[in-house]
Amino acid sequence: MAPRTAAEQSRHVAVPTPDRRKAWLITALIVAFMVINYADKSVLGLAAVPIMEELGLSNSTYGLISSSFFFLFSVSGLLVGFLSTRISSRVLLFVMTVLWAVAQLPVLVVATVPTLIAGRILLGAAEGPAASMSMHALYKWFPPERRALPSALQIGGAALGTLIAAPLVTWLIDGYGWRSAYAVLAVVSACWALLWWRVGHDGPYDHKHTTTGSSGLRLPYRRILLTGTVLGSIASAFGAAWALSLSHAWLPAYFKTQMNMSAAAAATTISVISGFGLVLLLAVSPFVDALKSRGVSSRWSSGAAQSIAVCVAGCAMTAFPFVDASGPRLVLITLAFGGTAIAIPLHYMTTAEVVPPAQRGAVFGIVAGIGTLPGLVAPFLTGHLIDTADTPAAGYTTAFLLAGAVMLMASACALSTIRPERDTRRLGLDTRPPS
Repeated sequence: MAPRTAAEQSRHVAVPTPDRRKAWLITALIVAFMVINYADKSVLGLAAVPIMEELGLSNSTYGLISSSFFFLFSVSGLLVGFLSTRISSRVLLFVMTVLWAVAQLPVLVVATVPTLIAGRILLGAAEGPAASMSMHALYKWFPPERRALPSALQIGGAALGTLIAAPLVTWLIDGYGWRSAYAVLAVVSACWALLWWRVGHDGPYDHKHTTTGSSGLRLPYRRILLTGTVLGSIASAFGAAWALSLSHAWLPAYFKTQMNMSAAAAATTISVISGFGLVLLLAVSPFVDALKSRGVSSRWSSGAAQSIAVCVAGCAMTAFPFVDASGPRLVLITLAFGGTAIAIPLHYMTTAEVVPPAQRGAVFGIVAGIGTLPGLVAPFLTGHLIDTADTPAAGYTTAFLLAGAVMLMASACALSTIRPERDTRRLGLDTRPPS
């Protein structure tokens, strides 16, 4: 008898039975992980104005400091992605958060441009794999058809992080100085690391623990990465990351210097934007699951959803600089910076559908590494545009128009190329029995 193919074997293996309570405990810890991740990432932007004033920084220098966060961000995402095939998620996430705590310390010793850059580079290297590896860890606890809500909660931790961090970090900065925010975040990161080391474990859907589906199958990375689904998923992430990097680096300063908001009002507005993104995540994810349960293809249920989200946000990004009324402008800003929230979990979902589980962590690292490259360019470029324009307002307008153009091109690419069902058949990953 001829040996069975991977797809045939997948129909004759037992499906692992997860501990649902443990699965949701891990989910809660990973949500907290993302909350801390985005609080650490956003502290520089929230403290931008007092740091620039104290150290006498130009917009370009501040932009360079902000962009330095991404100097090793993508590279570390790629490297850790490949390491995830050999090292457990428990170890990887523990090491990351310990480094987050360490990265906050240089400015507590001496606050200069070099120490700010050094801390941001180390933080970026430690956070580069955070989203992809925590998603990879989460997927080990849920089967493919039950991943939309956990994925949304994981990414929702980012929105929740800003929602919580913006007012709290701003309160620390205003009441105790901007260094206090760095110190508190270092302690919080260290505490999470200790808790995770105690209770964090890999789940039953880890390819090392099960042979379900195509778990044992491996494909050349070139074949996987050149599928339309992966390329389109990278494109949607790229467009969302451009807006996200601007949000962290420049949105607080924009509110304070161009819309004359107080620090508290700017923090509240940023929290509202994050809250909108969180609501969008929680509303869309069950809708995506419902569409899939009714037989709607992933191309339309999750592929089109992320493409449309980036497109709508891109349109809002190009429009709001030309709206004078504060109310409508804030609505458009909310759409521009909060509307991309659903693109992040959905781009992981579409990517996961065309990747063997044994290679998922590595591919997630590659996709995240390429998709977050805007962070290396957008903050510094924006600072340069502000410094060289006739007025800061004109520089901001140019930066936002450029961001909108990038987002619209990314959404068009994603919409036209994401087709998971087609690509799984081409790669031999379709495990459904013939009809």
